[in-house]
Amino acid sequence: MKYNERICRVEPSKSVTLLAKTKELQKTDRSIINLTGGEPDFATPEPVCQEAARQLAAGNTHYSDSRGDEELRIRIAQKLQEENHAPYQPDQILVTPGAKMAVYLTVRALLNAGDEAIWLTPGWVSYPSIVEISGGVPVAVHLNYEEDYRITREALEAAVSDRTKLLILNYPNNPTGRILREEDIQAVSAFLRAHPDVYVLSDEIYEKVIYDGNRAVSMASFPEFFERVIVVNGFSKCSAMTGWRIGYLACCRELYQVVLKLFQHSISCTSGFLQKGALTALDCTEETEQMRRAYEHRRDLLVQGIREIPGVEFLAPAGAFYAWLRFDTDLTSEELCDSLLEHAKIAGVPGSAYGEEDAVCVRFSFAASDEELGRMLENLRLYQENSQFCHRSLG
Repeated sequence: MKYNERICRVEPSKSVTLLAKTKELQKTDRSIINLTGGEPDFATPEPVCQEAARQLAAGNTHYSDSRGDEELRIRIAQKLQEENHAPYQPDQILVTPGAKMAVYLTVRALLNAGDEAIWLTPGWVSYPSIVEISGGVPVAVHLNYEEDYRITREALEAAVSDRTKLLILNYPNNPTGRILREEDIQAVSAFLRAHPDVYVLSDEIYEKVIYDGNRAVSMASFPEFFERVIVVNGFSKCSAMTGWRIGYLACCRELYQVVLKLFQHSISCTSGFLQKGALTALDCTEETEQMRRAYEHRRDLLVQGIREIPGVEFLAPAGAFYAWLRFDTDLTSEELCDSLLEHAKIAGVPGSAYGEEDAVCVRFSFAASDEELGRMLENLRLYQENSQFCHRSLG
């Protein structure tokens, strides 16, 4: 039997696959330190759970408005206006089952067969796959580790063509933890002015997980680009609600109608009682801040610990909760991850999964306890001291 060729050609999600594999291995080996998943290790705030349970008990279990709960859309629009300086209105907000679905809906609604979408690497593993499944062509712009993954106008221009329809931005970035800096914004702005038909998908899912007094900047906050920016966000990372599958997108009204039709014919709506929980989450600012402070503490713990381990570099992230480590090794990133799992009992995701081509990097989530991170540092130190694991030539 012949199945959909586009889907068959796409590789499974490396991060999801490794997370499942590692959880299976942990059933028989409890010493494995699983740092593969992009999931907060905190519980969902109690008021959120209580509200969802109350709504469930009250019978809020039927079809909801396909656009999303009206009160939630009003609050999301208010949040975008006040916090992100992006003047979206409630009728421009679509509530989706997770931010990943919001990304898919946007790409699917925007691209025709053969249209190109630029994505920056290292970047989230699912962007190119979603583009391919939608009939588009993902075009990677490889940012440079040595330049702190700075965006340049030259790199963007080298990737653009007359088929370019979309530029995908993800800041704070998964996996590197970089944020949009002033020079990045200037490069993107110059590119967009030169290419007025290119849209921007701005994935801002980690915007609340940011450090050192920095702030997340959305390209939707610039009036000259506002109509061309699609903001994607959600509650998974900031409110520890990964399993709830609640996200949203905001875009211009013309595109919104296309996205809404696709949504209605595929998913129909997002669970009503879960949306009421998400509405409560918007008020849990202290819980969100407590998580952010914990992540910042863990980042600092890793920065200090990695300094003492030879052969490993750590670009301290300005946002998100990932340690993007570069290793001085002859192994590929995939070989290195296999070796780390076997010999150091540490599970991470290889940099190649994120499009990193030049440096041997591994992503480790630090959404884990201080104790687990302490064990990770000790195991990594011992691993690096035993050079037979680090270099094929010494194997």
